[in-house]
Amino acid sequence: MDESTTTSTPEGLSMCIQLPPAVHSKGIKPTKEFAGLVFSLPMLELQMAVIFITTQVFHLFLKRFHISKFTSHLFTGMLFGVSFHYWQFGEKAFHVKSQEVIGLLGELGYSLFLFVLGTTVDLGIIKRSGYKAILTGVLGMLVPLASGEVVQRLIVKYVYNLDKRDTTRLEVVTATHSITAFPVVLLLLEDLQLLTSEIGRLSQSATLVCDVFTVCLQYFIGSSSFSKSSKLDTNSINLGAAIAYVISVAVIFRPIMLWMVRQTPENRPVKKSYLSALILVVLGSGILTHYYGQSFHFGPFVFGLAVPAGRPLGSAVQENFQLFISEVFLPIYVTINAMRPDFWLIDYKDDATKTTAFLMVFVFGVKILATMGTQLYFRMPLKDAFVLALILSCKGIVHLSAYTSFRDFRIVNDSVYAVMFSSVVVTSVLVPIVVKHLYEPSRKYAGYERRDIMHLKPNAELKVLTCIHRSSNMPAVINLLDAACPSKENPITVYVLHLIELIGRVTPIFISHQAQDKTDSHISTSSANVILYFNHFASENRGAVNLSVFTAISPPKLMQEDICTLAMDKLTTLIVLPFHREWSIDGSSIESEDNTIRSLNFSVLERAPCSVGILVDRGHLGRSTSVVSALSTFSVAVVFLGGKDDREALAFAKRMAKDSSIRLTVIHLVAMGKEYDGGEWDKILDAESLKEFKYNNVGGGLVVYVEEMVKDGPETAFLLRSMVDEYDIIIVGRRHEVESPQTVGLSQWSEFPELGTIGDLLASPDLDCKASILVIQQQRWIS
Repeated sequence: MDESTTTSTPEGLSMCIQLPPAVHSKGIKPTKEFAGLVFSLPMLELQMAVIFITTQVFHLFLKRFHISKFTSHLFTGMLFGVSFHYWQFGEKAFHVKSQEVIGLLGELGYSLFLFVLGTTVDLGIIKRSGYKAILTGVLGMLVPLASGEVVQRLIVKYVYNLDKRDTTRLEVVTATHSITAFPVVLLLLEDLQLLTSEIGRLSQSATLVCDVFTVCLQYFIGSSSFSKSSKLDTNSINLGAAIAYVISVAVIFRPIMLWMVRQTPENRPVKKSYLSALILVVLGSGILTHYYGQSFHFGPFVFGLAVPAGRPLGSAVQENFQLFISEVFLPIYVTINAMRPDFWLIDYKDDATKTTAFLMVFVFGVKILATMGTQLYFRMPLKDAFVLALILSCKGIVHLSAYTSFRDFRIVNDSVYAVMFSSVVVTSVLVPIVVKHLYEPSRKYAGYERRDIMHLKPNAELKVLTCIHRSSNMPAVINLLDAACPSKENPITVYVLHLIELIGRVTPIFISHQAQDKTDSHISTSSANVILYFNHFASENRGAVNLSVFTAISPPKLMQEDICTLAMDKLTTLIVLPFHREWSIDGSSIESEDNTIRSLNFSVLERAPCSVGILVDRGHLGRSTSVVSALSTFSVAVVFLGGKDDREALAFAKRMAKDSSIRLTVIHLVAMGKEYDGGEWDKILDAESLKEFKYNNVGGGLVVYVEEMVKDGPETAFLLRSMVDEYDIIIVGRRHEVESPQTVGLSQWSEFPELGTIGDLLASPDLDCKASILVIQQQRWIS
């Protein structure tokens, strides 16, 4: 039988509570109480459904302007907040009594979000941060904080007559305006796909430094206040408890979690009991830190930082909880908090409101100038410095949480709270749009210098960047490099980039193994085979091959930044990418296919600062031993139709022809009765490129020049089918979207545009081809 009881609030108000609470409904029955939704569970389900639908609708329209999901959640909350004033639905669906349940769910979700985020953070980035990141992080927080405090005191003293209580509260608010929160910056960079960019890496390092400096500053201020106090007050006890908690996590729980990692066999999932125990400790840590005066979110975030990032524990936490927390809990938390500000309560005559508004704009401007000044000192371009300053000045979910806490604890009134909330909305909307407009990482890869094989000087060093996704990619790449005839007279510098998908971390990692970086065991184990394999290749070609090995751990959609940045920094001439399909050792069947790699190849082709080759291994090159050295002759064919990509393919084959064990055949397909429609200059360049091959004047190897007349695409296909079994590798130019009589009728059947028409034909499963194919695209340069 339901009973009612009355309790009193601290303000002296009375609240009626029903016991036991009405949780489950009795079914769908028409009632006067909004379709019977007087029970907490159906009401919660309705609220969640409304929030998810509305946020998805907002994001569907806003994502084209590069506005994040967080902003869509803000707009959803503001819409529901406005509905309280104008529509009955808002008041019914989000009644005050029902907000306690969904609000508690949101708080729990935010704490778990910070925990999961903590597990993905690599604190080692602080150790690797250079002087530039440290100075940016410290000055970006200290300068606006000090300036804001000085201006605030001047305003209080000479402009507005605020009492001591309001002044003290404004100091806390000003300090919050000055901070740069790592979760905010990280989510922004992730939405803008700038995690692996130069500015993205600097932003992450500077923000972590800023956060550490902020914690140290809070500790110093707390210690100073304790030393001035004659007795052990509550604040000092709370500060000591927080420090003790951090130490216990580092000394006790961190070793326990490392033990969990050691108990997990390699390539095996973490036990569910370990994950369950972690969640229980996380919830307990939130209760403990809340009891000792800290935020409920403080405990889970600190505990998350102690979880070993990456495989197996950090990745397991992320895989099991990330999706549900970010897509279910977080929208609830942001939406509920965004419903609280009432813009109709802004008092434009209130001195505290006017002071807060002025300080927000002032601190934001000083933070922009301080960050820009630091970057200009390090000679960063003005536009990039401004973009970095905007990223570090953006407000997000951490500021929203802090401002809401100020309002709940009566540190600020409703008028000031609405003004502070507006700063979160404005920056979260404008900053992504401005950053996306001003900064495009791919622009720096635009080619203003010739970086291709064709324009290399005779006997010049060939610099090749080869990308490795898995061990099966290595034999074909090494045999291709071996066929490129490395010698002391024609040296090759090889940069090997081992690409690993980012799992269980947020911060991408780039490692130079020459610099002997200290890495975790997972990275060392994953890259050990790559290092060993290519070191063996370099030792067999001592004096002819210079080797450097790197490892990049990043999200697949951002790997092209690692590839293109390394290629530009090292001034490489050619990037070799593995094809996304893998054939069996005899080339008869497809063993695996990875469309993520295919998307990556497309991205590199679009923005590479040099020439690019896609290697399709269909048998010969994929053998574990050196094909070139094992065979008395190694057969290479170049299919030439005309154009810059085909000339680049000829230039690479020309290096091969210097090896006496390589038999090179140049197959020139000439259109019957028609000429190549590429312009007079292209015709001259084509003729000049073929001249040396016609007269076998390209090196010590055997060169055969064959000219075949074809009238259309089907005849070209028939000709190639008849000769593919004669060669170990076939080199072609990509010639993407280039129309020619020799390929008429073939392009419409093309399955892989990244290979071009001829490359796609040779890589087709319908063609019984044992030869591997190298498709080359010459550097796209700006004249």
